[in-house]
Amino acid sequence: MKYNNLDQTQAFAELKKTSQADVASLLTAERVTSLKITEGVFTYYYAALPVTEPVVDLLQQLSDEQQLIEKYKLILSGEEMNTGEHRKVLHHLTRGAVLPTEGNDKLKEKELFYQTERTKINEFAEKIHSGKITGSTGKKFTTVIQIGIGGSDLGPRALYIALKNYLRSRGDQKMNAYFISNVDPDDAAAVIESVDIEKALFILVSKSGTTQETLTNRDLAVKLMKGQNIPGFNPEKHMVAVTSRTSPLAASDAFLESFFIDDFIGGRYSSTSAVGGTVLTFAFGAETFGQLLEGAHEADTAALDPDIRKNASLMDALIGVYMRNILGYPVSAILPYSQALSRFPAHLQQLDMESNGKSVNREGLPVAYKTGPVLFGEPGTNGQHSFFQLLHQGTDIVPLQFIGFKKSQKEIDIDIDGSMSQTKLNANLAAQITAFAKGNKNKNPNKNFSGGRPSSLLLADQLTPKALGTLLAHYENKVMFQGLVWNINSFDQEGVQLGKILTRQILSGSTTDDSLLALVEELR
Repeated sequence: MKYNNLDQTQAFAELKKTSQADVASLLTAERVTSLKITEGVFTYYYAALPVTEPVVDLLQQLSDEQQLIEKYKLILSGEEMNTGEHRKVLHHLTRGAVLPTEGNDKLKEKELFYQTERTKINEFAEKIHSGKITGSTGKKFTTVIQIGIGGSDLGPRALYIALKNYLRSRGDQKMNAYFISNVDPDDAAAVIESVDIEKALFILVSKSGTTQETLTNRDLAVKLMKGQNIPGFNPEKHMVAVTSRTSPLAASDAFLESFFIDDFIGGRYSSTSAVGGTVLTFAFGAETFGQLLEGAHEADTAALDPDIRKNASLMDALIGVYMRNILGYPVSAILPYSQALSRFPAHLQQLDMESNGKSVNREGLPVAYKTGPVLFGEPGTNGQHSFFQLLHQGTDIVPLQFIGFKKSQKEIDIDIDGSMSQTKLNANLAAQITAFAKGNKNKNPNKNFSGGRPSSLLLADQLTPKALGTLLAHYENKVMFQGLVWNINSFDQEGVQLGKILTRQILSGSTTDDSLLALVEELR
C-alpha cells in the first residue's frame, strides 16, 4: 500500500495546470439535473462547484493513485490506521459490518462487543421506559442528562436536537434530554435547576474515566442535587456511565449500570457507539436509534464504490481537496436549511477540524501543502441575515455546502402570500445557490454581486432518523477520504493536549512559566 503525500501524485501535478472554471457559466439546468449522486435517501448536487469533466477525471485519477477505496477497506478490515496512537479505527463497525468479519477473529470479536453493548443499552432503556427501574424516591425517569465534552457531547447533542421535533410530533419521544458539557459551573446549574431531579437519569460519558471537565461537572451536579435536601434521594441511583472497561469508572459501584466503548472508537466518531446510542435510545427508543444506524450503514456501503461519479462522500471529499489545494480556499461553510440541524455545524467543526487540522503526515514529517479548512455554519434562513453579506460581497470566496429537505419534520405549514412556509424556505435555498454562483452586475458598486461563489447541496425528502444517519456518515467518510488524500492521520487529536497539560500545571501549582502565572493572576 502506497502512502504518498498529495504533492507526490501525478494527478496533483496535472490539477495544478488546470484553469479555474467560471461557476456562473457552469450552473446550467443540464448540470443541475445530471451532476448528482444518490447516497441512501440523500442526493448530492455539485453543479454549482467549479469543476469541469476534465477536472473530475483528474480527481478520479487522484483517488486511484492514492488508493482511497483500498485504504478505506483497510480501515473496515481492522488495520491499524491511527498511526499516532497505534489503534484500529472501528466506528463503521458500530452500525453493522460493511465487509465480512468471518475469518477475522479479532474483528468479529469487536463486532460482537459493539452488538452486545447495544443490546444491553436497549434492555436497560426498556426497563426505564416501563418503570421497572426508577429513581431513588420511586418516581419514573422522564428526563435524561448527558454529562460529557467534545465528542461525548457535540455529536449526541446535535443528533438529539435534530430528531426531537420529528419524534415528538409522532408521539415517539420517550424522555426529554439535556446536556452538560462546559466546565463553566453556570452550564450545569442551569440544567439542574430546570428539571425535576427525582425523575432525572444522568449519563456520565468519559472513555478514559479521567476527563477533567466531565468529572468536575459530575461532582457539581451531585452537589447541586444533594443541596435540594430531598428525603431518600440518592444521586448514585440516578446515574449510569459510558466508559471503557479499563477506566477508573468501570470499577465504580456508584452507577446503576455501565456501558462500554473502547479505544478504537474516536470521540468525534462515537455518535453511533454507546456514546450517542445510550442517550438517543433512552430519549427515543431502540427502534429509532436502529433507523439512524441503518442510514449510516447505507452511506458506509455506498462509500465503497471506486467510481467517484457514483460515490457522493468521495466526490465531496475530492472536490473539497481541489478547492483547498488548487483554488486556495481556506474556509468552508455548512448551511443546513433546517432548524433541527442548528447544532450540526458545531459537530462538524470538531469532526473536520480535529481530524484534519494536521501539519505532519502519517510518518510525522511536515507536509508542504494545506490540509483541513476552517469550518463554520448556521441554519438558513437565519444565516442570510447574519454572515451572508460577507459570503456574497466579501473579498474572500468561501465554498458553501447547503443541506435541504423537501418536507418539514412536523409537516405543519401555513399559506402566506400564496405559498407555504416550507416552499418559502426552499425558495430561499435555491435562490441563494443561484445568487452565489451567478451574482448580479450593477453599475452601483454597493449593489454589485460578482458571483462565482461555489456551493453544493445535499438534499433529502425529510429529516428522519435514517436520513440523519446517512448525513452523519457522509461527513465522517468525507473527512476520512480527505485525510487519506493528504496522507495525514485523521484519527488522533494531539492538538488538544497541550492546553490540558498547562491547565493541570496551573491547578497543581507546578508551573514556573512567568507569563502563564501572570495570566492566572489577572484572572483571579
